[in-house]
Amino acid sequence: MMNGIVNYIPIAVMLVLALIIPFVIMFIVKQISPRSPNRFKSTTYECGKEPIGPAQVQFNISYYLYAIVFVLFDVEVLFLYPWAVSYKNSAILAEIPAFTQVAVIEMALFILILLVGYAYAWKKDALSWMR
Repeated sequence: MMNGIVNYIPIAVMLVLALIIPFVIMFIVKQISPRSPNRFKSTTYECGKEPIGPAQVQFNISYYLYAIVFVLFDVEVLFLYPWAVSYKNSAILAEIPAFTQVAVIEMALFILILLVGYAYAWKKDALSWMR
């Protein structure tokens, strides 16, 4: 019993350090950082120029649509890589004989859902920059 608890001591030390170090660093930075308040430093921009126009500018919706489509296909790649690595893993194949068929069906369903998202983006004309 005691031998099992000893194995967790490094994890406990790392946990304590991970909880303490950020606060120690913030305290040190607060103590050594220079403080010279200035009316120019209190403005919106620290460069010394007066801001021109409103702070909130309306962006074209195309930027957001591109971002959503990017995230859609970025997530696809994130899920494809571990699937491809485990697809030919001999340990998994020995443990689960029908793993290859199940994996292919699951990935086909996943790609089908992403293709539906792609078709929707194409239909809504989200992929053309100029309208």
